[in-house]
Amino acid sequence: MERSDDLKKLIKLTGERAKLDAKANGTYVVYKDLAGKLVKEYADGLKEVLPDENQEYV
Repeated sequence: MERSDDLKKLIKLTGERAKLDAKANGTYVVYKDLAGKLVKEYADGLKEVLPDENQEYV
């Protein structure tokens, strides 16, 4: 169980570091939320849900 907890902590810290780097560089991070949707989060906190990658464009 300890390895699993360590891995979860490392993943969380990596995401937090990515957000700090994005803020410092004026960019954004992209991740999957708990519902499985892709989200683009800007340094100012604005979140944009990206369209489903399997969706057809017309």
